[in-house]
Amino acid sequence: METWAVRVKKQNGETKRQELIQDGTLDRTRRLKADGSDLLIPVTGSPPGTERATFPEMETRTTLPRHEQVGGIAIMQEHDPEGAELILAARPSTHTVLYSDGAVEGEFRTKSFTVLAGTPTTRTLCTEYNHRFTVDLSSAYFSSRLATERQRIRELQTEGEVICDMFCGVGPFPITFADRAAWILACDKNPSAIHLLRENLAANHIRNVLPMLGDAHRLGELFPVRFDRVMMNLPFIAHEFLSVADQITRADGTIHLYALQEKEGEYTDQIRSKIQDCTITERFLRSYSAGKWHAVYDIKKGQTGTNFVP
Repeated sequence: METWAVRVKKQNGETKRQELIQDGTLDRTRRLKADGSDLLIPVTGSPPGTERATFPEMETRTTLPRHEQVGGIAIMQEHDPEGAELILAARPSTHTVLYSDGAVEGEFRTKSFTVLAGTPTTRTLCTEYNHRFTVDLSSAYFSSRLATERQRIRELQTEGEVICDMFCGVGPFPITFADRAAWILACDKNPSAIHLLRENLAANHIRNVLPMLGDAHRLGELFPVRFDRVMMNLPFIAHEFLSVADQITRADGTIHLYALQEKEGEYTDQIRSKIQDCTITERFLRSYSAGKWHAVYDIKKGQTGTNFVP
């Protein structure tokens, strides 16, 4: 039967499948299908970047309530204690099931949660491409859904880059990039995030990341360094810091701006108004909510052009 599908390289198949499970968009009634060096993964809906493909049907299984898995914590979209117990019973590695009481809010990008089942905690350990991250979901923002994106940027790095993460959180981007970088400045204004970052740097034996507790608006004043690559993963308001990012990035450097948007190219004009000569490549990452998706703009300074990559 024909349905919608996401195309990925085979070596990225399992990581992408886990992301789709966490998003609740994996079509569990169809089997994955190989297509040359690619893998076609069946999905529900038709976000940008999908295509039509025919898949064999699978035997129907009991479907768990929709949730996102972060380490040993499952986060449900509905206040469903019975469903929480089902998840806890079905996933031996899950120690806690939470209900998210609202959207990311406040200057530190945090959420409030209600414990539905299991151990009453918001702290857990996540493993991602042989790196370990201790996170506390109630005190510092973290998204496990960007694991593939972190690896994509890592592959773009050249040896010895100097990098700035303007909104580092608990450190997933800096820790992923550290083995190829000369050094990395990791900035966040949330004291809890910096505390967890320092803990994660020690756990992963990383010594070339400099944690900075401070407001990213002041980076241009505090650091005379010009960076080869700048990360801007603050999807709701990162675009407000474009002038600072331009100021601290080398003339031929690269900026990665993450945004939540409702239409293709929503931030292209704003980027060009702040960064005069640049090539912009816009990429779809994942669906966020009805009519809104998570995108990244790869901004290469010193060139001119616009591209869209599904």
